[in-house]
This record gives sequence, structure tokens and C-alpha cells, in this order.
Amino acid sequence: MTDIATDRLHVSSWRLLLGNPVTVISAAVLLAVLVIAVAARWIAPYGVNDVDVPSALQGPSGAHWFGTDELGRDVFSRVLLAVQASMQVALVSVGFAAVVGVAVGVLAGYRGGWLDTVLMRVVDVVFAFPVLLLALAIVAILGPGVTTTMLAIGVVYTPIFARVARASTLSVRVEPYVAVSRTMGTGHAYVLARHVLPNITGPLIVQTSVSLAFAILSEAALSFLGLGIQPPQPSLGRMIFDSQGFVTMAWWMAVFPGVAIFVIVLAFNLLGDGLRDVLDPKQRTVVEARRGGGRDA
Repeated sequence: MTDIATDRLHVSSWRLLLGNPVTVISAAVLLAVLVIAVAARWIAPYGVNDVDVPSALQGPSGAHWFGTDELGRDVFSRVLLAVQASMQVALVSVGFAAVVGVAVGVLAGYRGGWLDTVLMRVVDVVFAFPVLLLALAIVAILGPGVTTTMLAIGVVYTPIFARVARASTLSVRVEPYVAVSRTMGTGHAYVLARHVLPNITGPLIVQTSVSLAFAILSEAALSFLGLGIQPPQPSLGRMIFDSQGFVTMAWWMAVFPGVAIFVIVLAFNLLGDGLRDVLDPKQRTVVEARRGGGRDA
């Protein structure tokens, strides 16, 4: 593909992506979430563990935007720090899963043969376990905490990346330009870096966006069960757990952490859908045909 054709494809991709308002809004929401995650300790109006018993269970007000909990702690400040913790866990765990999973999947798909069979059977065994059940088992064995939560979520999502990378590698491996490069005596490392990896990034980017959404949910579930992020560090799942006894008298303790989880997960999923429309050739053709038909009408 020539440089001019590549540039035109990139421009078309950006136009298609920016032409979807849902995708743009989702990206803007996630950008705001990332800013909050980075600057949470500076923008939080109160300390996350500042106890003020006389102010306990106060509703949302000018002094406490999201109200206070049973110990008088500011819920808004705790939600900000909990979002920071959730994003940290999600990014690290999914990053780990992507690196390990892509390495296994590309190696299996590119080399084939007995190595492909062995690696993918191991991946299938891990993939057979329910995500939350396997994560619970890992955390129960290693002990609760931030590090083990990251490791557990990373391990359970590694097979997904391995399967996606292998499937994409199998389709790229049979392309003529790869065959020509290999017959010319080009090294395997060069073929992987120059031809295989750049052509499988599309599905991997989409999978990363979707996995980040489920990693947020997994972290919240583990923390809700008491096996994730441990007090006194706030977490969205733990805040919802602690609010169970106060739902009727202090609805804000559960609603605002729940809304934070909902918004972040929804934004990641919608962004993944938008990226799929651009990066998946089949979906891209369908979307362009629909838009072209709309303009013709």
C-alpha cells in the first residue's frame, strides 16, 4: 500500500470515527475520567478518611456534593479516589493481559504446528473457567490487595487476547506479502514486527477497550466481596458494600459509586463499538454503505 493510499485511509478512518457522536462523547467522558484519575488527590475537597461523626449521613449539599457516609466522610472525595484506584487496576491488569496474551497468540498463530496446539490448549483450559470465579480463586490463594487484584484480573483476561491475536495472526500469515518476505530470507522477528503486528492492532485495540470495561466491573466485584482493594483505600465496589445497611436512609452512598461504575463501563463499551466500526473491515464497509445510502437519499 502506497503512502498516499495509507494517508487517505487514515483520514477516512478519522472522519468515520469523528462522524459518530456517541463515540466522540464516550471518548470525551473517558478523557475526563483519566484526568480525574490522575488529579484525584488534588481535586478532592476533603481527605478520603477524614472522619466527622456529627456530619454523618448528610445528604448532597453545597458542602458535600455527594453527601456523607456513616462516619461523616465526604462521598464525593471518596468516589474520586476510588475511580483513580479502579482505573489503575484496570489499566495495569489489561496491559498485563495484552502483553502476555498477544505474545502467546502471535507465537502460536505464526509458528503453528505442535507449539500452536500446546499453547492454545493451555489457553482453552484457563478460558474455560468463569472470569470472576477464577479471579476469586487467585485472590483467595494469594491474599487480597491491589497487587493481587491486578494479577488476578490480568490472568483471567490473558486468554481472550491470546485467542484474538492468534486468529488475526492466522489470517495475516497467509497474505502474499508475508509469504514473499519469508521466501526472501527475512528474519522471523522482522516479519512479525513489520508485517504481522501492525496488521493485527485493529482487533486488539477494540478488545482492549472492551476488556477495560470488564476489568472495572471485575475490580468492583472483588472489592464488593472483600477480596479486592482493602480499606482504608476507597474502592467503588467496597463503597457499595458498605452502603447496604443505609440504603433506605442514605441512598447517595450507593447511587454515586454505582453511577461512576455505570458511566465508565458504558463509555468503554461504546468507544469499543465505535473503534470496531472503523478498524474492522467488514463493519467499516457496512457503516460506510449506510452513510453513503443516507447521503444519496
